[in-house]
Amino acid sequence: MGIFSRITDRFFGVEITKRVNLAVRALDDLRDRSYSSSTYPRDRRGYDRDEVLADALEAWRVNPLARRVVGMMTQYVVGGGVGVQSPHKGTSRFLSEWWEHPLNKMAIRMYEWSDELSRSGELFIVVSTDLAGMSYVRAVPAQDIQEIETADNDLEQETFIIEKPSFSGKNPGNGRVTDSPLLEGRRWQVYNPEQDFRNEDGAWNPVMLHYAVNRPVGAKFGESDLSPVLRWLARYASWLEDRARLNRFRNTFVFWVKAKFTNQAERLQRQADLNRDPPNPGSILVTDESETWSMLSPNLASFEAAEDGLSLKKMVAAGTGIPMHFLAEPEGATRTTAESAGGPTFRHFQQRQVFFLWMLEDLARVALARRKVTDRTVNPKAEIKVTGTDISSRDNAALAAASSTVVGAFAALRDRGLIDDNELLRIAYRFAGEVVDLEDLLKRGAKMPPAKASNPPDEDSSPGGPGRPGGIELDPITGEPVGVEDAKGGV
Repeated sequence: MGIFSRITDRFFGVEITKRVNLAVRALDDLRDRSYSSSTYPRDRRGYDRDEVLADALEAWRVNPLARRVVGMMTQYVVGGGVGVQSPHKGTSRFLSEWWEHPLNKMAIRMYEWSDELSRSGELFIVVSTDLAGMSYVRAVPAQDIQEIETADNDLEQETFIIEKPSFSGKNPGNGRVTDSPLLEGRRWQVYNPEQDFRNEDGAWNPVMLHYAVNRPVGAKFGESDLSPVLRWLARYASWLEDRARLNRFRNTFVFWVKAKFTNQAERLQRQADLNRDPPNPGSILVTDESETWSMLSPNLASFEAAEDGLSLKKMVAAGTGIPMHFLAEPEGATRTTAESAGGPTFRHFQQRQVFFLWMLEDLARVALARRKVTDRTVNPKAEIKVTGTDISSRDNAALAAASSTVVGAFAALRDRGLIDDNELLRIAYRFAGEVVDLEDLLKRGAKMPPAKASNPPDEDSSPGGPGRPGGIELDPITGEPVGVEDAKGGV
């Protein structure tokens, strides 16, 4: 080592080592890798995803249209509530206990989960289980998630979910406090039924489940329902604010007084007198020929303002799949127009409801699988029914009328032997709007005892004619025989 190197190392060695460590730490920082590049190009960049999530939350907080869009999705998807049950008694009893547990409160938690699913496009649910086998669920904000690790050969097989680092120097996993910010947040293991076992002390490790909507094929993260309309929400809010300011300043005016003054001091004195005692509205003002009064008002003409606002609102409606009359903007005066526009929206709500109910069923399966270890009365493979409210009551009335009409028509075909029971059942449930297993229904129906149906005698074949079975006429009110002599000879 030369003299120069020894001198440099002696005086600047500590500083050089510190800066080299900082550079290496920056290269190893997972945030830099996730924010600068992406293994999966179909996902948003890290900084872009954070910006969209922050903007969606801010829009939900301050923009009435955004709050309405998110709230409307929850009102239709969750509606009056969600129920979970099972035909298996032990399983149904545990599901009810898990659903109503004070630390779960699933009946109330459903609404905030549905809101978050619309705002963020995904839910990260942590499941923790106590020694008795009772599971508790908590949602982690999507904005706190940094990376999702998956299997090398399958993008949909998630293995670990990594939170963003804690800049407070405290690791949320073990509570250890360090002197420097952490480079990586907590690593949550994704639930895998084949690898979910208790520890040696009988405790369960907490696991995380990920549910995403609006996710492109080949992507790991979901998309917010508000992401395509955030810019249009901002533009509509700016346009509306400008309109409010325009209408406010359009009615403002100032008096313009013209006169001949000998000097500047005299003009300032006259202006001060008028400002101190301005004329009241509706008063009469008399001046001499040396002074002329007039008013100055802004000429703020805005042509086609209504069309501009409607066009901006249409972009919001199109991006969210909600018709204009749902956003306090009726496009037509006819009821038929409104009903036709609501059809695709109800389908969109129905698709989201199917996903939401499946998500709850999947969480219930996890809770059952862990409970089975300590409770033999539950069956993780038992049927679970998660039910939600109907999307539209008007659809029920239409489906009832359609099914009633078509069943009557196709029942005649079945009686003539033109179609079989399977086809009649398929048509009936199709027009009722229900998806069922026809073979299972036919098997269950075959096991049922035949219904006891009363066969009234044919009116033409009865000796007594219509309404007289066996020649005896019955009173329509009392049901007793009429016009027949009793044993005593009375009538």
